[in-house]
Amino acid sequence: MIEPSVPVLPCGIPPPAPRRSTARFIVLGTVFICAACGLVYELELVALASYLIGDSVTQASVVLSVMVFAMGIGSLLAKRLRLHAAVGFGLIEAALALVGGCSAMVLYATFAWLGGARYALVAFSLAIGVLIGAEIPLLMTLIQRVSRQDPGGTVADLFAADYVGALVGGLAFPFLLLPLLGQLTGALLTGAVNAVAGGALVLWLFRRDLTPRARWWLFAANVLVLAVLATTTALVGAFEQAARRAVYGGQVRVAVQTGVQEIVLTGSRTGHGPGGPLDLFLDGRLRVSGRDEHRYHSALVGPAMESGPHGRVLILGGGDGLAAREALRNPGVRSVTLVELDAGVVDLARHDPALSALNGHAYDDRRVRPVVADAFGWLRGPGRSAGPFDVVVSDLPDPGITPSTKLYSEEFFGLAARVLAPGGRIVVHAGPVATREHTYWTVESTVRAAGLWTVPYRATGRLTGFTAGPDRASDATKAPHDWGFVLASPSGPPGAPLGPELEPLADARPRAELPPSTLVHPRYTG
Repeated sequence: MIEPSVPVLPCGIPPPAPRRSTARFIVLGTVFICAACGLVYELELVALASYLIGDSVTQASVVLSVMVFAMGIGSLLAKRLRLHAAVGFGLIEAALALVGGCSAMVLYATFAWLGGARYALVAFSLAIGVLIGAEIPLLMTLIQRVSRQDPGGTVADLFAADYVGALVGGLAFPFLLLPLLGQLTGALLTGAVNAVAGGALVLWLFRRDLTPRARWWLFAANVLVLAVLATTTALVGAFEQAARRAVYGGQVRVAVQTGVQEIVLTGSRTGHGPGGPLDLFLDGRLRVSGRDEHRYHSALVGPAMESGPHGRVLILGGGDGLAAREALRNPGVRSVTLVELDAGVVDLARHDPALSALNGHAYDDRRVRPVVADAFGWLRGPGRSAGPFDVVVSDLPDPGITPSTKLYSEEFFGLAARVLAPGGRIVVHAGPVATREHTYWTVESTVRAAGLWTVPYRATGRLTGFTAGPDRASDATKAPHDWGFVLASPSGPPGAPLGPELEPLADARPRAELPPSTLVHPRYTG
């Protein structure tokens, strides 16, 4: 057990109360800063792992569970350092600043050049967790040296500062660090703050607890850590360019981090010739390829438009403007309302030469009305009075991606059905059939559970599969070779005129009824 002690001056007289109060405040301030930095490291790992590996729920569970386990190990290991709490804390903070600050860059490098980041993710979660877990026991020892409080009061103050710091770090990451600095620079800056706070506390407030040799080594260690972080920060731009080339190829033309996602465009400015056709990646996933997007979008929009009235069209997603292009090709279209979450995608679709040419300058058409909003929230709010629509096109990311799960729920399809006009149709992009059969038929079952009659079909001849980001796979048999769709109507089976390039799938429906996916019980897997 550690007994609280009262520091004494060289003459043997205890320091005055204000000095003890100031020292206690400084220690608690350091606890606050270290807790904020620790949570930023944690959120950096979760965010980057979700982007690089996919399935944010799984990655968050792996990071949090491994890190909490490692924190327990770190707390046990810190017991051996209590007799040398000051120097132990200084070394731990220097190591944590270096490991945590560089974690995002090393994870990205591992993914870009080695093709995977799972093992690196677990290793960093363990290392950072052990170091964070060792902080509190050592800080408890240090604060007892400058405070006359009973142990219970000391524990309360320490954990209050720790939890408030975690709150600040948790809010600073999504609202400040990520949008202003990005993941790599944000992690490096956090490491620098961590190193300065830990080093200053030990080298100034507890300098009498250190031998001259220990002071020199701690100072040198912190200077070295700060130098590494500063040098790495200066190289972030060149590193990001090299890593993007390794992931996306040598023709990266646009790379934008919006408040929603990272947008990358590759290919030539004209969409053909040197540089190749346009490819659009959203958070590392190939969303549009100029090689075969016409097959996808004509299969998505065509049957819904041709099977009944289509004067008013609603497109959910599709900020690239390509589904709008297909809708506008049909005579009789009076309006196209397009609901897209990311204003950055709409801006690129308007102004990028290759993308705007590919979508036929759809946004220049006066019939197109873009709305920047979450599709689910819009259908619950403004969308209820915006209808009715003859055709609703759900052009959203694959349902196996965790952020898209609510957009493939029974509740979502029920909301979409409410804005349909009598005889209206809804068509849903449901992911590839051949490689994700269970996911596809779960979508179809969920649409039927929302009270809609369905016509399942698919388009073959897909030329592009997993090429970059979380969708990259070394096994070509796992790459998607088709697109699956579900056409539906609340008033009976829609008479879909499926052309020879489209394959009806009603006869392939599973014999056993698959349970629908709901908000409280999502059933999709990546």
